[in-house]
Amino acid sequence: MSIANLDIRRVAGALGAEIAGVDLAGDLPDATIAAIRAALVEHGVVFFRDQRLTPGEQVRFGARFGPLNIHPYVAGMAAHPEVMEIVKEPADRVNFGGGWHSDMSFLERPAIGSILYAVEVPEFGGDTLFASQAAAYEALSPGLKATLEGLAAIHSAAREYSPKGHSAQKRQSMSIAEAEGQVGEFVHPVVLEHPESGRKALYVNPAFTERFDGWRERESRPLLDYLFQHCRSEAFTCRFRWEAGSVAFWDNRQVWHYALNDYPGQRRHMRRVTVDPWPVDAAPARTAAVAAAR
Repeated sequence: MSIANLDIRRVAGALGAEIAGVDLAGDLPDATIAAIRAALVEHGVVFFRDQRLTPGEQVRFGARFGPLNIHPYVAGMAAHPEVMEIVKEPADRVNFGGGWHSDMSFLERPAIGSILYAVEVPEFGGDTLFASQAAAYEALSPGLKATLEGLAAIHSAAREYSPKGHSAQKRQSMSIAEAEGQVGEFVHPVVLEHPESGRKALYVNPAFTERFDGWRERESRPLLDYLFQHCRSEAFTCRFRWEAGSVAFWDNRQVWHYALNDYPGQRRHMRRVTVDPWPVDAAPARTAAVAAAR
């Protein structure tokens, strides 16, 4: 499929598309940005190969889609605080992002997307898995859909960024702060209607979802565990093999991801910018970006 001179090729049945014919470091016209956004909404995650991005160019590209997030626990680059350098050195045993999650769901207004650029990749391993939470929702029974439609869930960084949490573990080349005390709990619907497509997706994840709103944690656990197992079913996933210069851009409103830690003794260096939602008074119309690309 070709939109705005982009070659868009699906990579799996549930989600994912690879886009060719674009230099992300360039001064891209609005129509190209709209086409990329439309592909992101349609496919959940889009991939680009053979890119050469400086941190400043990655910031410029990401900012075309919304304000950029500065992570509350992971220090960004000195010159570009919006850019998170995700590095696993050969001696590091624990990687960053090594579990199924949706970025920044622990915030009051979670990030809409993340853009990850590969600077250095291991000789083998280090792939990233993605899972469509829209496909996961659509595969549920009508009865469970109806039950979940009326629920909200509590999300927090408290567990993942606690001193024993996976994300807070020390890594040689990353500066990560542990969550101290009350870091905030925020309520999000369990079934999220995508603001641009209207497609419904499950919006819970093992890293940051604590319990259902109004339920005790013990009461929540059986249903959450069922959903977490269901949401990562193979039929809902795709897998991306990184090369230096590859870029993945995923929609956190409808996609989980998981960075595999299967490359012992090797270095992996990525750079990420994370796109926040526009302020309410500056938000584009729900279908404007999609319509502009058609």
